[in-house]
Parts: sequence; C-alpha cells; structure tokens
Amino acid sequence: MKRLFLPAVSALALAACTTVGPDYKSPAPSVPAQSGFLSAASPAFTGDEPAGRWWSLFNDPVLDRLVEQALTANTDLRVAAANLERARAVLRETRGARLPTAAFSGGETTSENLSATFSGGFDVGYQLDLFGRIRRATEASRADVEAVQAAFDLSRITVAAETARAYADACSAGRQLAVAQESVRIQEETFDLTRRLVAGGRGTALESGQAGAQLEQTRSTLPTLAAQRQTALYRLSVLTGRPPADFPREVATCSTSPSLSRPIPVGNGATLLARRPDVRAAERELAAATARIGVATADLYPDIRIGLSAGSTGNSLSALSSGITFGLGPLISWTIPTNGVARARIAQAEASAKAALARFDGTWLGALEETESSLTRYAHELDRVSALRRARANSAEAARIARLRYRAGREPFQIVLEAERSLSQTEAQLAQAEAQLSDYLVSVFLALGGGWEA
Repeated sequence: MKRLFLPAVSALALAACTTVGPDYKSPAPSVPAQSGFLSAASPAFTGDEPAGRWWSLFNDPVLDRLVEQALTANTDLRVAAANLERARAVLRETRGARLPTAAFSGGETTSENLSATFSGGFDVGYQLDLFGRIRRATEASRADVEAVQAAFDLSRITVAAETARAYADACSAGRQLAVAQESVRIQEETFDLTRRLVAGGRGTALESGQAGAQLEQTRSTLPTLAAQRQTALYRLSVLTGRPPADFPREVATCSTSPSLSRPIPVGNGATLLARRPDVRAAERELAAATARIGVATADLYPDIRIGLSAGSTGNSLSALSSGITFGLGPLISWTIPTNGVARARIAQAEASAKAALARFDGTWLGALEETESSLTRYAHELDRVSALRRARANSAEAARIARLRYRAGREPFQIVLEAERSLSQTEAQLAQAEAQLSDYLVSVFLALGGGWEA
C-alpha cells in the first residue's frame, strides 16, 4: 500500500510548483497617465482628491435622499447585482474542481433462475492539477468576478449621476420657467401701459400691437419649459424605482439649478485610473484573458487523477459487507495534440489577450479624454455664465431707463420694445447657460469616477 501512495505524493508535490501559461502583470502602473490634468489649471478646480459621495458637495438634502433611493431601488442596479451573483457562483463552481469527488452506486441483478445478486460500491477521485489548468481557470473566474464587480460599481456611479442630472434638469427647467414668467409679467405691464397711452391719446395702435405680439411670443415658451420640467420629474421617479406618476412633489417646485460655489477637487490621472470602474473592469478582463492562455496550454499535457474505489457483491444485502474489495491508483488521460487543435486554442487565447490589452489601452485613453473634455466644458461654461450675468444686469438697467424715458415722452416706444426684448433674451440665455453648467458639473463628477466606494 505504501508503494501505491509514493507516486501520488510525488505528483502532489509536482502539482504545487508547475503552472503553465504566462503569469499576469497589470499594465496600469506603467501607462502614461500619472500626471495632473491639463484642464485642471483653471481656478475652477483643485488638485485635491474628489469626494466619493460627490453629490453631498451640493449640500442639498433632497438630492442626497434621491440618490440614496436610486442606489437602493434602481432596476439597472438590480440587474447588475444579479450578474455579480452569477459570476460569484461560476467562481465557486470552478473552485469546486479542486476538491475530491465521490460517487456511490448500488443495484440488484436477477438471473434466469430468479436468484438475485446485490452489488454496491463507492468511488472517490481527485484530479491532480499538475500543470495548473484548474489554478488558471480559477484565476480567470476570479478576474471575471472582479470585472463584473467593477461593472456593478460603474452602474452605481451612472445611476447616481443620472439621478443628479434628472434632478438638475427639473430644477433648471423650473428656473427657466420662472424667468420666462417674470418676462411675461414685465411685458404685460408694458402692454397695459401702451393700451392706457392709446386710450389717453399719447400712443398708437401700432405700439400696442407690437407690445402684444412680443408678450405672446414670450408666453409661448411657457408650455415647452413646463413639459421639460415634467419629463425630468418622470425620469427622476423611474431612476429611483417608482412609477412616473409617483414623482417627488418637492422637486416640482424647485427653481434653483444645483451649483458649487467653490473649486472642484479633481485629483490627477493616476488616481483617476484607480478610481474609474470601467478602467478597472478592462484591466480585470485582461487578467482573465491572460489566465485562459494557461488553461488552453494545459491541454498539451496529460490529465491525471487519483482514484479510490471499493465494492462488494452478494446474494443478499447483509452479505455485502463480507466481501469488500478496494482499489487505489492513478488514472491518466492524455489526448496527444497531433492535429493542431490544442495549438489553435492557445493561439485563440493569445489573440483574445491581445484584444483585451487593446481594449484596456482604449479604455484608459477614453477615460482621460472624457475627463479632460468635461473639465474644459465646465470651466468655459462657468466663464460664459459670468459674462451673461453681467449682460443681464446691463440689460435690466437699460430696460428700466427706457421705460422711464418712454413714460416721460422722451423716447419712442421702439426703444422700450428693443430693451425689453434684449432683457428677455438675456435672461433666457442665462437660465439656459446655468442649466448647461449644472449638466456639465454632473458630467465632471461622472468622468472622475467616484460614488461607488460605499
């Protein structure tokens, strides 16, 4: 019996030190993305590390509550969570190949003279992973789980960002609606003034008609803005796992676009690559593809199992225990790769690893481009908003003076009409720019990749 175990012990020792295929080394530390962002030179940004729960920087309890609801009940996150559960189950299945297997059998055979023979037995087997097939398969499955985990994290930050975006869209539409309503109010006063002047013999029907036309043009923008706000509320409701009709009523009255009054912490390229789940997913997919080269390479080598079997036969169930036989020994299975199939599978695995490396390179390049572009758009839109606020102040003062001079009979009505048209347009442009700024701000945080850590 001792002689039977010696080959097994030697094989186990060999199995502990032989693993075919390339050992994986992550390319992430050596990619040329370790410095600061070019666009972060703007005073709108700082080099500090961005917050994980970035939406808390707005200091808006309503937004905080909506994001937490979305991270709990969003349907896309439920799908991502189920995919993660499946990947973990596949990993457990792959790991199970390293454990011994057991099988039990039993039966009854009846001969022609109606005498019965009973048999029973069990087999225990263990696959010697001499060349690392199981280890590489487990390595690949573990990397798959980590890639799916990264995809789940990406879903989390996307849901958080889209919830913040829908909230910003609803509030921005409310802000634009309030601006348009104020323009309508001012133009109604001007229209009433022209009618009084016509009644008093100081004005003309032409002036009154022009004022009425401008009033109705401004009023025509109200339904579109109201629809934009309502559709944003519907989208926000679905993102938080509720039917559209159950939209958050407190957001329906919001008229202030989310904004930050301080510079945004953006970190640098190195921390971005470590933080962004899509880069992490691409790196883990590359690790899995590399490990599968080893799985394919193991097909060039024999498959060796150690088995222990025991069995007995007898004319009755009680007689089975009297004649038990045992067997122990290795079972060698080896398909000699003479037709090139195994080599072709290795080539396929190597090509898949090359493609995974190219996807990784493309992912981190895309991450850098997305971040730089988001920072640039936000910084320039911030400048545009500042310019429009100055223009709005100048237009408001010009309209005020024009109305006073018109009442005093010192300016023609056309000057008033033009001043109010300029004020209305500038107010609308400013509200639209503030809405765009809020959207770009959410895009900045989405590009920075935070929000999944919790």
